[in-house]
Amino acid sequence: MSDSGMDSPAPDPVEVLERWHQSGAEWQVLTRSSSQVTVVLYRCDGVEEDRLVSSDPALLSFLAGRTSSTA
Repeated sequence: MSDSGMDSPAPDPVEVLERWHQSGAEWQVLTRSSSQVTVVLYRCDGVEEDRLVSSDPALLSFLAGRTSSTA
């Protein structure tokens, strides 16, 4: 842990979704606009674990045409 007082940079949201799916869990797009997306992260047992809200252009591009980790 750093003593610089600075927060760690936010994780890459595309990497977060890829790691989530690679671990056997699923995600689903809950809401989407041209500038922001909300993705629900589900545990392996189907229970909602967290939500990812982002306006990251790389994530919006990654999710273009996708509704979930399985579609």
